[in-house]
Amino acid sequence: MAARSGSRCNFWLPKKKRSCANTRIESSLFCGNHSQRLDGQWLPCPIDPSHSVLQENLESHVKRCPLLKQNVALSGQVFYQKGINAGGNEEEIGSCYSVFTSEMKRNLVYSMSVSKFHQLVKKIEAVHGSICNDIEDSHLSPEACSIWFNKEIDRKLPFQEKHVLQQGSILGNLEKIGALKRCNTNVECSEKDDDDVPPAVVEFGAGRGYLTQMLADCYGVKKVYLVERKSYKLKADRSLRQKENLVLERMRIDIEDLNINAVESLQGVPYVAVGKHLCGPATDLSLRCCLSRQDGESPVLRGLAIATCCHHLCQWKSYINKEYIISLGISKDDFHALTWFTSWAVDDDHGSKVPAVEDIDIIASNAKEEEKGEEVEDDSLSSVEDVVKKMKPMERAALGFKCKQIIDAGRMKWVKKHGLDSKLVKYIPASISPENTLLIAGNPSPSLA
Repeated sequence: MAARSGSRCNFWLPKKKRSCANTRIESSLFCGNHSQRLDGQWLPCPIDPSHSVLQENLESHVKRCPLLKQNVALSGQVFYQKGINAGGNEEEIGSCYSVFTSEMKRNLVYSMSVSKFHQLVKKIEAVHGSICNDIEDSHLSPEACSIWFNKEIDRKLPFQEKHVLQQGSILGNLEKIGALKRCNTNVECSEKDDDDVPPAVVEFGAGRGYLTQMLADCYGVKKVYLVERKSYKLKADRSLRQKENLVLERMRIDIEDLNINAVESLQGVPYVAVGKHLCGPATDLSLRCCLSRQDGESPVLRGLAIATCCHHLCQWKSYINKEYIISLGISKDDFHALTWFTSWAVDDDHGSKVPAVEDIDIIASNAKEEEKGEEVEDDSLSSVEDVVKKMKPMERAALGFKCKQIIDAGRMKWVKKHGLDSKLVKYIPASISPENTLLIAGNPSPSLA
């Protein structure tokens, strides 16, 4: 075993937290792939920047990139419209610098003066105090989803309690505002009046489709559209396709490029939009997709429920409510800083033991009181990087959560501006997931007032 281990490639794979398992080539510590990666010049693929290509192979690669075939197929679809939901102006969208990376955000923060950094923190706390005081708990376990809670489902479907609790609460919150109605059997569904027919469902960032699976099992939806760029071999797909009277369409497309008004089978059809943990800008793209262009025979949005996450990936160019953020006195650079701070809410300094946001506020407040004297006398804090390193983990976490909620508050207000009653709720306890904010919206009703 030791000899075999000694013949393996020494390239470290950080995501897998282990070395490459391939055999290294002669006269090198690395396999063929990673020896080239260390020695050659690698460039982002112009078709799919998520992977890189050796410069010498770039010309041949772009002719056979796996995404090329998919893009060609997509370009022939009536609902494909490049960049329709991207946001930003044409100059921003076309710029190679339009994506502001985490490294760029960190450098921006660390280049600030210490006094400017403190001013920004005070601004964040003041803004949060004025707009984020009414985020209530709404941990729901709807009776309609009892077959999932009681594990009375197809045993071939993966069951993880924490995900089932999250999915159930998302659907329970939609039911609470009247966007979904319980429907136990296909017979019962078919006998309902037109106004009560369960809507179609569009799940953004559908992944393996288990949120939609629960919807189909518990609410009798008749049309399902799964929007996901990646390709999955899905047990949920097979299970959904076996359901009678259910139309399932999987659309392999970036949310950024989806013109939902051009989906022919959705014309004039009431639907709900859902998304569980839509990372960073995907939430903004989905909101713009659903609400920017409503006219004539456009699909009728009955309600939406989006669990937001990964705010550190948010981008100014795609953010849905720049006007509102600017009105709060938060500039473009401030916004980039806010998004970087959000990673502190769920970083490794406190892991899964994050208390509720209110508790973090108290801890951070106490920490500041303790450090007041130190800040005056400590001349060593000559840079923002020093200040950040000296901050207590819970103080950083509290600031991160506040930034996340400010970003989500702007989204909520944008949805409200576009005709739906909307609010933010904590849809599950933080002990299940610290990413526990749900943007919920529906037609005007007393329950959302």
